Amino acid sequence: MNWLKGILIIVCLVVSPRALSQEIPSNQIIELQNLAHYLTPEVQKTLGGTNTISEAKLAQYFREKFAERYFYDWKTFDKRFEAYNTVYPEVKSGHIERALDHLAKYPDSTHWKLPFNYQYGEPVNAYAIRHLARQHKMVDIAFYYNYQNKNPKYLNYFKDQLKSLNAALAAGTYESIEDGNGVYEAFRSGYRILNWLQIHNMFLGEQVYTDQDQLLTIATLLQHASSLYETNAEFVPGNHQTRGMSALAMLSILFRDFKDSDKWYERSMEMLEAHLAKEINDDGFQFERTVHYHMSDIDNYYYVYQLAKNSQLPVNDFWQGKLKSLFTTLTKIAYPDKSAPVLSDDTSPPWSEKNDISGALTLGYLLFSDPVMGYFANDYVESKMFWYVNDSQLQMLNNIASKTPEFKSINFPTTGYYIMREGWNPKDKVMIISNGLDDEKPDHQHGDMLGVQAMANGQVILPNYQVRYSLKDLEFFKNSMVKNVALVDDELQGKQYTSNQGGSGFGKFRELPQPKTIAWEVDTDLDFYVGSHNGFENVGVDYSRQVLYLKDDFWIIKDNFKSDKPHTYKQIWQGHYSLEEGPNLIRSTFNDGSGSDIYQLVAIDSVFTSGTRGKGWAVASKTNKTDFSFITVIYPFEKFDDRIDEDKTSPELKGWKINQSKWNVDGSNPISLTKGNIDIFFSVKSLVFKDIKIELEEVADILVNSENEDLKIQLLNKEEGKAIVTIKGIKQTINCTFDLIKIKRN
Repeated sequence: MNWLKGILIIVCLVVSPRALSQEIPSNQIIELQNLAHYLTPEVQKTLGGTNTISEAKLAQYFREKFAERYFYDWKTFDKRFEAYNTVYPEVKSGHIERALDHLAKYPDSTHWKLPFNYQYGEPVNAYAIRHLARQHKMVDIAFYYNYQNKNPKYLNYFKDQLKSLNAALAAGTYESIEDGNGVYEAFRSGYRILNWLQIHNMFLGEQVYTDQDQLLTIATLLQHASSLYETNAEFVPGNHQTRGMSALAMLSILFRDFKDSDKWYERSMEMLEAHLAKEINDDGFQFERTVHYHMSDIDNYYYVYQLAKNSQLPVNDFWQGKLKSLFTTLTKIAYPDKSAPVLSDDTSPPWSEKNDISGALTLGYLLFSDPVMGYFANDYVESKMFWYVNDSQLQMLNNIASKTPEFKSINFPTTGYYIMREGWNPKDKVMIISNGLDDEKPDHQHGDMLGVQAMANGQVILPNYQVRYSLKDLEFFKNSMVKNVALVDDELQGKQYTSNQGGSGFGKFRELPQPKTIAWEVDTDLDFYVGSHNGFENVGVDYSRQVLYLKDDFWIIKDNFKSDKPHTYKQIWQGHYSLEEGPNLIRSTFNDGSGSDIYQLVAIDSVFTSGTRGKGWAVASKTNKTDFSFITVIYPFEKFDDRIDEDKTSPELKGWKINQSKWNVDGSNPISLTKGNIDIFFSVKSLVFKDIKIELEEVADILVNSENEDLKIQLLNKEEGKAIVTIKGIKQTINCTFDLIKIKRN
C-alpha cells in the first residue's frame, strides 16, 4: 500500500488520489436539512426514508446511538457529575480558573487567524492559537456551565464558538497548515474533536442544547472527519498524525451511520496500525523516547480501543499486543516509588524531576487486568479519564489485583535505555542510562547522550528536568548543562537549535551525537554498560562511557577521552552540592538526611557549582590533557553515618577497599577496588597472585573473582581482547569478552 512507502506531508490544497471518493465535503458544513441524505441507505430505511426524517427524529436517533456507543451513557451524566465532584473535589477550582481564563481572552465568536488580540488588548501569539484550536478550555467551560446552575450563556458560548470556526472555514480566514499553526492540522483538529465530543455528550440532555444545535455539532464533526481523511492519505511519522487518526477512528465508530464512515474507519485503523508498527519499537518504547509522548500515544490508542470494544468492532491481535506493550514498558522503567524518570521532552510540570505514570497504568489495568499494572494503579482513574471509562471498569477499581514486578535490571536496546535496578523496595537504587536517537523524528531529543539519572532512598539523586515549550529557556533545558553527561571544552551535545515554523516555542536540535552501545551485561555481582557517541569528533576527541553497578552498593562511571591535542574534559552532575573535599568529593543531601556523594578515584583539577530556575549542578574538570579518564563513584547513603568519610584519605566504600588488592598489578596508573574475593581493576596490563598470572593484550579494565575452584574474569572496557592466563605454570590464551568467563584453577 502507498501509505507504507515513505513519508509525504499532505496539506489542505493537495489531495491524494486515495482521498477523492468521499461524499461528505471537507471544506463546508452540510446544511441540516440535507444531513439525512448522507446517511447510509440502511439507516435511511430504518428511519423511514430521507423525505420523512425530520430534524427532531434525526437528533433523537443520534442521542440514542451516543448513549450506546460513547464511553458512558449521557443519560447518567448528572449522577456521574455528582460522583466526579465527590471523588475529585480539588478539580473544581481548576475548571473554573481555566474557564474564566478562556472566557476573558476570547469572545464566543472569536478569530481563527493571526494577527488578532485578546479581548483585553494584548496580541494572541502562536502558542495561544494552537491551544485555542485544540479547545481544551472549552471543556472547562462545559463544566463551568454545570457549576453555575446550568446558566445557558456558557452552553451558548460553546455553540457560538463552534459556529465561528465554521464561519472562518467558509470565509477562508483560519490558520492554515502552511502557516505552521493550522487549525485543521491533524494534531489540533484531533484534540478539538476529542474535546467537542466530550462536550456534546455532556450537553445531550440539556433543553437549551436543541435538536438543531446537536445536529450542527454533528455536521461540524463530519466536516472535520472528511478533512482528516483527505489530508492524511499518507503516513507521516509522529504523534500529530496519531492524534488525528485517533479522532478520525472515534468519529467513524460514533457516526458509522454516515456513508463515508467505513472509509474513515479503514483509513484511520490502517494508519494507526502503521504508527504502531513503525513508532512502537520492538522493545515496547514509543519511538520519540519520552515518557510524555509515550503516555500521549497510550491515550490516542486507548480512546479507539475502548470505543471499538464498546461497539464490538474488530481490533486485530497485533494492534492489541502493541497497545499492551506500551503499558508494560511503563512498568519496566519505573522508579521504586512507582514514578518514572524524565526522558527528553517530558512536558507536564516544568522542572519536575519525575513522571507520574499511575494514571496511565490504571487504564492499562482496566483494559488488561494485569496485576503488575495493578501494582502501579490507583483505586481511581485520573480526573480527565473519568469521562472515558464505563461503569463496570470503575467497579474494577474497588478490588485491584496487585503483584510486585519480578524483573530488576532491564534494557530497551532499540530505543537505547538501560536500567540498573536493585529491586522494588521503597529505598532501593535504580539508574537509567540514555544512549539512543530516533533517525526519523529526533525532534524531542535532548542533548543527553550517555546521560544518567538515578534514584536511591526514595530521592532522585541524579535528576533530569521536565520542560515547557513556551518558556524562553527551553533550548537551555534541552541541552547538556542540565544533564548528567560528560563534555569537552565548551562543546554541548545539541547543536543548531531551531524553533518551529509556527513560533509556538517548541524547538529542536538539527545536530545531535550518534550513539553506539558496545556492551550490556547483567550478572550476580555486577551490571555493566559501555557505550560511545561521536559528539566530540568535531574537536578531535574520541569518547566513551562505562557504567558499573556494584550490587547493591554503588555505581562507578568511567568517562574516557582520547585526543591528539590537549582539551578540558568535564563531567556535569545535577543536584545541589557542597564541596566536602573538593574537587574530588562533593555531596548532595535531602530533607530526610539521606544523600549522595560523588567521589573521584582519579584526582581532578577543579569543580564549581551553578544553577538556574532553582536547579543546581556541579561541573568537574580536568584541564590541558590529551587522554584522560574520570573514574567516579556515585555513592548514595541513607543516613549521615553511611556517607563517605571525608576525613579519611582512602575511605572504605561499603566494604570495598581502594588500592588494597592482594594482586600485584602492572599498568597505567592502575586503580583497584576489592571486596572479599572480587577485585575490580582499572587501567591494568598484568596481574599476579601466587601461582596465577593474567597478562592482557592491551591496558584494560577487568573484574577478577578468585572464589572457590573457579577463576572468573570479565572485561569491563570499550573493546574486547585476548589474555594469557597462567595457572601453576600452565598457559592458556583466552578471548576476554564482556561476559563472565570461568577458568578452572585445578
